[in-house]
Amino acid sequence: MKPIVAVVGRPNVGKSTLFNKIAGRRIAIVEGTPGVTRDRIYTEAEWNGCHFTLIDTSGLEQASKDKLLSEMRAQAQIAIDAADVIVFVTDVRVGVTADDAEISTMLKHSGKPIIVVTNYADTIGEIPAQFYEFYDLGLGDPVLASAMHGKGVGDLLDKIVELLPNDAEKTEEEEDEVIKIAVVGKPNAGKSSLINKILGENRLIVSDTPGTTRDSIDTDVVNDDRRFLLIDTAGMRKRGKIEKNLEKYSVIRSLAAIERADVVLAMIDGTEGISEQDAKIAGYAHDNGKAVVITVNKWDIVEKDGKTQQEFKRSISKRLPFMLYAPVIFVSALTGHRMSQVFKMAEYVYRQSSLNVSTSALNEIIIESVARKQPPSDKGKRLKIYYATQVGIRPPTFALFVNNDKLMHFSYERYIENQIRQVFQFDGTRIKIVLKNR
Repeated sequence: MKPIVAVVGRPNVGKSTLFNKIAGRRIAIVEGTPGVTRDRIYTEAEWNGCHFTLIDTSGLEQASKDKLLSEMRAQAQIAIDAADVIVFVTDVRVGVTADDAEISTMLKHSGKPIIVVTNYADTIGEIPAQFYEFYDLGLGDPVLASAMHGKGVGDLLDKIVELLPNDAEKTEEEEDEVIKIAVVGKPNAGKSSLINKILGENRLIVSDTPGTTRDSIDTDVVNDDRRFLLIDTAGMRKRGKIEKNLEKYSVIRSLAAIERADVVLAMIDGTEGISEQDAKIAGYAHDNGKAVVITVNKWDIVEKDGKTQQEFKRSISKRLPFMLYAPVIFVSALTGHRMSQVFKMAEYVYRQSSLNVSTSALNEIIIESVARKQPPSDKGKRLKIYYATQVGIRPPTFALFVNNDKLMHFSYERYIENQIRQVFQFDGTRIKIVLKNR
C-alpha cells in the first residue's frame, strides 16, 4: 500500500484546489459553494520519486444535526484515521476561526503528523499579519501557500515527503492487472449503496437526495485474489434538468469515468423500469466500446411473480436493441442479494472483451457466413470479402478487406457481427468491424 495523505479543513478554504494542484490535473470539483466535495476523492501523487495516495475530504464543520453534514464529517474522520500524514488547510485571510480551533483539537487526538497550510496567500508582498495566529494552534510551523497559483506547494510537498513512513515507495512498481469498473446510472439508482455493500463500509455517502455523489470516486478492492478499481460516478440526469454548472461538471466527469473504465455497470432502478435516460447512459458505454453488465437494483422491493424477471429483460431488450449482448443481473444493494454475481460477471465480460481469436478460425467463419448468406450487391456489382483479421481488443475489433466498402449494407455487417459473436461467444462486449478496400 502506498502511504496516504489526507487533505482536511473547514468548508471553502481551497482544499480541492490544493488537491488538484498536487495531482497535476483537475480531479476534484472546485466551486465557490461550501460542501461541494461530499465524499473522499482519491488520486495517486508523486514528489521527488516518492509515491503516495492523496485524499480530498468534505469540509469539516462543528457538530450538526443535519444528516448529510454528519455523514460528510464521518467520511472525513475515516480519511483521517487511514492517513499517514494530514494536511490541514486554513484561510490566511481570515485567521484562525472557531472551526479551525476545533478541527486542530480533533486532529491532535489522531496522533498523526499534521502540516498546517495557510491558503489564499495570493498576493505578492508582506506576510499577512493573520499568518502568525496559526502558530497558536500548536501544530508547528505553518506553510504559507496559494493553491491557485502554486505558491508554497513545493515546500508543502517537501514536508509531506519528510513525514511519510520510511518504507514509502521510491519507485513505481509494476502493478498487477486491475479491472476498472465504472458504476453509472441515473441519480438515486443505488450506485453508492452498491459500492458500500461490496466494501462493507460507508465508503460513499448515501442519501435520498439525487445528486449526492458529485465527483467520480475511485476505490480499490480485491475479490478472490483479483484486483478491481470501482469508479462511482455522479448520477446523470436529462440535459434539461442540469441547471447548474456543478451538475454539468458531474455529467462530464461521469462520461470521463466511462471512457477510462474497462467494464461499465449500467445501474437501473428496478422499481422504476428502464427509462430514456437509462438508454442514453447505456449508449455512452456502447459508443465507447466498453464491456457492459446491466445491473437492475432494488429488486428486493419489486413486486414479483414467476414472469417478472423475464418481462423486465424483454423491456430492456426493447429499449436497448443495440445492446442485446449485455448480460442482465438483478441485485439488491440494500440486502446484498446476488451481490456476489457483480464481480464474477464483471470479470467475465472483461475477459470476453479482451479475447483474441486466431486469423484462420476467423476466416473460416467468414467463408461459412458468406456461403450461407450472399453479400449485398448494387447495380450488378456484388460485395466480396477477401480476408478478415482481428486488429484490436476492448472492444474486439475486426478488419474486413473488401472490394468496395460502399457495397456493405448495415444489415449484412450486423449479420457478420452476429456470426462472429455466436461462434466466439463475445458476451457483454460490443464488436467493432472496420472495412478496408483492397
